[in-house]
Amino acid sequence: MKAVAAALAAVTLIRLVVAATVPLAPDETYYWIWSHALAAGYLDHPPMVALWIRAGTLLLGQSALGVRLLGPLAAAVASWMLFDAANVLFPGTKAGVVAATLLNASLLLGVGTVIMTPDSPLLFFWTAAFWAVARLAAGGSGLWWLAAGVACGLALDSKYTALLLWIGIGLWVLLVPAVRPWLRRWQPWAACATGLALFVPVLFWNAAHDWAGFAKQGGRVDDWRPGRAIGFLAELVGGQIGLATPLVWALCMAGLVAAMRRTWRYRDPRWALLVALSLPLIVMFLQHAVGDRVQGNWPAPIYPALAVAAGRMALRRHWWVGASALGFAITVVVYLQAATSLVPLPLRLDPIALRLAGWDGLAAQVEASRRATGAEFVVADGYALESELAWWMAPGAKLVGIDARWRLMNLPQADIGGQAGLLVADSRRRPDTKLWDHVEPVGTADRSSITHFALYSVTPRTGIEAIALPCHCAEP
Repeated sequence: MKAVAAALAAVTLIRLVVAATVPLAPDETYYWIWSHALAAGYLDHPPMVALWIRAGTLLLGQSALGVRLLGPLAAAVASWMLFDAANVLFPGTKAGVVAATLLNASLLLGVGTVIMTPDSPLLFFWTAAFWAVARLAAGGSGLWWLAAGVACGLALDSKYTALLLWIGIGLWVLLVPAVRPWLRRWQPWAACATGLALFVPVLFWNAAHDWAGFAKQGGRVDDWRPGRAIGFLAELVGGQIGLATPLVWALCMAGLVAAMRRTWRYRDPRWALLVALSLPLIVMFLQHAVGDRVQGNWPAPIYPALAVAAGRMALRRHWWVGASALGFAITVVVYLQAATSLVPLPLRLDPIALRLAGWDGLAAQVEASRRATGAEFVVADGYALESELAWWMAPGAKLVGIDARWRLMNLPQADIGGQAGLLVADSRRRPDTKLWDHVEPVGTADRSSITHFALYSVTPRTGIEAIALPCHCAEP
C-alpha cells in the first residue's frame, strides 16, 4: 500500500509540473471562458469541467496549472479507487497493482490528466461509480448503492457519455441472476433518484435553451456514412492502440475477451460488471464510427474496467511489466516533447505543436496590429481562435465574440456599434460581409507557420450581437 501511494505521488507530481509548463490547448481556453460564466449547462457539454477549472483557478490563480490542477489530483484518487476496486473484486491477488499500473501507463491517462477537458471529471466519477459498485459485486452493504448514485449523477454532469454508465449498471442488475434480487430493495432506486436529482439542473438549462445541448450531442446518433466506415473504424482502432499504448491495449482487449467468456459461462457478477462497464461503450463507438470520426479520447471510460480484467488475467505472466514500461516510456517522451520540443520535428509531423504552439506569438501580432490601426476591439471568426486570444491578448485589449455559442452563456454583451474593430480570420476563408459595413485588409499574422490569418479593419453593421470575452492577461 505504501509503495502504491508513493508511486502515485511521484507520478502526480510529474503531471503537475507538465500541466504547469505546457501551453493551453484551444479546448482548454474555451472551457476556461466557461469558468467565467458558470451555469448549469453549455452548448457542448454539462458544466462539471467549468466548475473544476473555477476551483483550480481560485486556488492557484489564472494560470495553466490553475486551469488543470484538478486533473492530476483526480487521476491520483481515481487510481487508488481502481486499485481498491480490483482488490475487492479479486482478493488475494495483485490485480489492483496491475490494473492501476496499466491505466497510469496509458497515454489516455498520462496526457488526459494534464489537459483539462470534460473527460477528466467524467473518468474520475466513472471510476468512482465502478469502485462503489465493485463493493456491491463483492457482497458489500446496500449503502454502496447511494455512493454509486452520487457518482453516476456527477458523471452525467460531466459528459453525456455517462448515460452509458447508467445503462451498463442497469444491464448488470437486470441480466446477472446473482444481482437481480437488488431490484426488490430500496437502495438501487434511491441511488437512481439521487443521481437524477444531481442531473436536474442540466435538464432545466437545456429546457430553457431549446434543448441545445441535447440536440448537439444527440445529433451524432443518426450519422450514417457507410462508404467511409472502414476508414473511420481503422482510425478508431489505430487511435486506441496508440493512446492506450500498444501492449496495454492488447492486454485490455485480452481482458475483455476473458471477462466476456467468464460472464457467459458462470454468470459471475464480478466479471459481468467488468463487461457491463466497457462493452456498451465499445458498441456505441463502433456504431458511431460507421457514420463519423471518433475522437481518440472519447473511449477513455472503457479502460478502468478493462485494466482490472487485464490485471486479473496477466498475473501469471510478466507481460504487464513490459506493457507498463513501454507505456510510461512513451508518455515520458510525449511529456518532454510537449514541454521542451526535445525532438526538432517538422511542424507537420509534430501533433503536439500543431495543437499547442504559437498562440502567444499570434496574439502578439494581433495586438501590434490593433495598436497600429487604432482598433477599439478585436474579434475572430471562430470560438477556438477567440478563446486562445482571450487567454493571450495583452491587458487593455477589448476582445468580443460573435459565435452563436457565446450567446448561450452568462457573459455580458459588448456595445461595439459604430466602433472600428480588428477582425482575425483564417486566410483560407472570406469574412462574412453580412456582419460588417466596412471590411478592409490591413495585414496578416501567423501561428508559428502552422496557420495563416488575414487581418481586417471592420465596422459592424447595426444590430450585430457581440459578447464581451474575459481577458486572462488583464486579470490579477
